[in-house]
Amino acid sequence: MEQTLTHNIAHTIRLYPTESQETFFKKACGCARVAYNYGLSEYQKIRSEGGKPSILKIKEKFNQEKKTLYPWMYETNKDANQQPFSNLQDAFTRFFKHQSRYPKFKKKGIKDSFYISNQVFKTDNKKFWISKLGWVKGAEELRFHGKIMSATVRRKANYWFVIVSVETDKAFTTCENQAVVGVDLGIKTLATLSDGKVAEVLSPLRARLRQLKRLQRWASRKVKRSSNRHKANQRVAKVHYEVACLRKDVLDKLTTYLCENYQTICIEDLDVKNMLKNHCLALAISDVGWGEFRRQLDYKSLLHGNTVIVADKWFPSSKKCSGCGHVKETLLLSEREYVCEHCGLVIDRDLNAAINLMNYALEKLGVACPELTPVDKRALVYSSSIGVDETILYETGIYQGSETST
Repeated sequence: MEQTLTHNIAHTIRLYPTESQETFFKKACGCARVAYNYGLSEYQKIRSEGGKPSILKIKEKFNQEKKTLYPWMYETNKDANQQPFSNLQDAFTRFFKHQSRYPKFKKKGIKDSFYISNQVFKTDNKKFWISKLGWVKGAEELRFHGKIMSATVRRKANYWFVIVSVETDKAFTTCENQAVVGVDLGIKTLATLSDGKVAEVLSPLRARLRQLKRLQRWASRKVKRSSNRHKANQRVAKVHYEVACLRKDVLDKLTTYLCENYQTICIEDLDVKNMLKNHCLALAISDVGWGEFRRQLDYKSLLHGNTVIVADKWFPSSKKCSGCGHVKETLLLSEREYVCEHCGLVIDRDLNAAINLMNYALEKLGVACPELTPVDKRALVYSSSIGVDETILYETGIYQGSETST
């Protein structure tokens, strides 16, 4: 079954600019940075004088002074020095809604990017045309067909990328399976599903931690602001980029699998910010990327027509028995197996939490939860000795008495 809707999709493609084209990119990033800092400086100045600043009036003042103060800005596209004022307005809007911190001044070489409108940008196979620059070679052609809304050129780890926003009516296959699944995220295993499937954790940062420490020590010995220090920092940035790509790839496969195989997905609203205060687990929590998992699941569920139910962070998914509903007062992190004193249930704690999340979703949907009848004081016994599947998920044996279901 397919569903046709009009939506905006962004596609990130790596660029291979020539030396002169890379110089143009750096100039455009500089224009965007100067314009943003100009607007923020004027905003703070007006506020300190007791006035009520307006980003639109600041932008008009900048355009009047641009020809005398910054004549080199005319060497790049106009959008590069005009869009930053819209970005600044959005930053203050988020700040006043308590959604982000107060805007900061941009620094050279950190998150360099500039905006391009659809009027001065077009694509042809693996090439991308930008006004005042010409055709730039890319790694692949645009994946989605439709109207190009805008583009953003960004530098990451000394690599250049273009993020193209496309309005498309591409048909995405909706999930025909009406199954409900609970997903418990963890650090020993990336995700445990209520039907017994487990996604293994990759830990790309921990695997490269020794290499990163060595490169960072090597970079710290270089003279500050020197060319050698800049090259050393670029090597560190490339390792971080590889780590981010590996983490995103694993989460991409997992979220795609969930959206294509389950109609309703229930997850827990984790308070990651407070959990990171535990310095013993902060590295492991950051390495699995729970925030990126939530972001990908949110937008993919909209494309595939899934229903995502988020359980409250106070919901006792780990302390509650999935067999009888009894809630333990305390459950230590070292207890990897849940043992219920009330009904005798013995089950892996992550699987127990995933089943509780599935039952939570069924209650929200108004569907009766399946009853688990203990057999010889064992409702479920969790085993993870089955082989690994090609899709980073492996089946685990779920036993109820002498019967086995996988």
